[in-house]
Amino acid sequence: MRAVLKLGTSVLTAGTDRLHRPRLVDLIRGLAAARASGHELVLVTSGAVLAGWEALGFPPRDGTLAEKQMLAAVGQGRLMHTYATLADLYGLPVAQVLLTADDFRDRTRYLNARTTLEGCLRRGVLPVINENDAVAVEQIKVGDNDTLSAFVANLVEADLLLILTDAPGLYTADPRLDPQATLIPVVERVTPEVWALAGGAGSHRGTGGMHTKIQAAEIATRAGTPVVIAPGDAPEALGRVLEGEPLGTRFLASGSRLEARGRWILAELAAGRLHLDDGAAQAVRERGGSLLPAGIREVEGRFRRGQTVSLLGPDGTEIARGLSRYAATDLARIAGQHSRAIEGLLGYTYGPEAVHRDDLVRL
Repeated sequence: MRAVLKLGTSVLTAGTDRLHRPRLVDLIRGLAAARASGHELVLVTSGAVLAGWEALGFPPRDGTLAEKQMLAAVGQGRLMHTYATLADLYGLPVAQVLLTADDFRDRTRYLNARTTLEGCLRRGVLPVINENDAVAVEQIKVGDNDTLSAFVANLVEADLLLILTDAPGLYTADPRLDPQATLIPVVERVTPEVWALAGGAGSHRGTGGMHTKIQAAEIATRAGTPVVIAPGDAPEALGRVLEGEPLGTRFLASGSRLEARGRWILAELAAGRLHLDDGAAQAVRERGGSLLPAGIREVEGRFRRGQTVSLLGPDGTEIARGLSRYAATDLARIAGQHSRAIEGLLGYTYGPEAVHRDDLVRL
C-alpha cells in the first residue's frame, strides 16, 4: 500500500509548546516498521514554525507573516535534523521536500515534484514534505498542511491518506461541549451536514482544525483516495490503520481513481468560478460534454488562460473543475454568447469551448 501520513503540530508536541521527542521516536518507529512490511510512505509534517519558536527561546509573537516566515526558516532545518537523526536509528533514509501551491498549479513543476517523490519511494527513502513557509506569500500558499497532504496524496496516487491529530476523529458534536457526542466511524460522502460538524479552528500551536481536515478529505476522496482521521496519541496508530483496524473516522473514496492529468487538475487550486445554466450543467455532468460560452451565466475571479476554474451548477454546487481556454476578462465578455460570436467579440478565438471536455474533471 502507498500511504501519505500527515502529522499536525499538536501531535508532534503532544500538546506542549515543544517538539516532543518521545512522541517523535514512536512515530518514526512506526514509519520504519510500516516500510519494512512493504508499504510505501510519504510524510507531510507541520512543526517548522513551532521548532523555530522553541529554538529562539519562545519570544513574544506578533502573528505577522514576516515573523512566521522567519520562524519557519529557523525551525525547518531543526525539524528536519530531528527527523533525520531519529530515522537513522532505524536505518530509514529521509529526504526533505518543500512545496508551494505553484508546484501544483504549474504542470512542469507538478511533474517534477512527482518524479522526485517517485524516485524516493523506489529507493526506499521517506520523503518528508512541508510547505515552504519561509518564502511562500499569500498568492503561492497552499494554506495549511491538511490541504497540502491531500494534494500530495493526489500527486503520488496514494491508496490512503492518514491524518493524525489531537482529536479521536469526527464527532456528531463538539465532545468538549456536548457529553453526548459520539464518534462517527465512517463517512461515505462529504455533505453539507458533514461540513456542519467541522467546528472552529485548531489550537494556537497549529493552523488547522477539523474544518481543514474535512476539506482535505473532500479533495482526496474525490480523486479516489480514502482518508482516515485518527488520534495521534493512539499506540501504533499508523500500523493499525494500515492493517485495516477501524481507528478514528474513515472517509470513503467518492470518486474513481483519476488519470494523471485529471489528478493534476483536481489538485490545483481553482483560480475562479463559472456559474452554469441548467443546460450547460446537464451537458457537463451527465453527458461529459465540453463547456460552451453560451452556458455560462456568471464569471467569478481573476484567472489567466489555462488556469483551473471551478464549474458550479445552478444551485451553487461544484460539479466539475477544468482548465479555462480564455482569461477571466475575455470569458466575461463572451459568457452567454454563441461560440460563433467569439471572434467578433474578442478579435480572436481559441476555439468554440470555454473549457474542453478533455480538460475537465467531473466531480
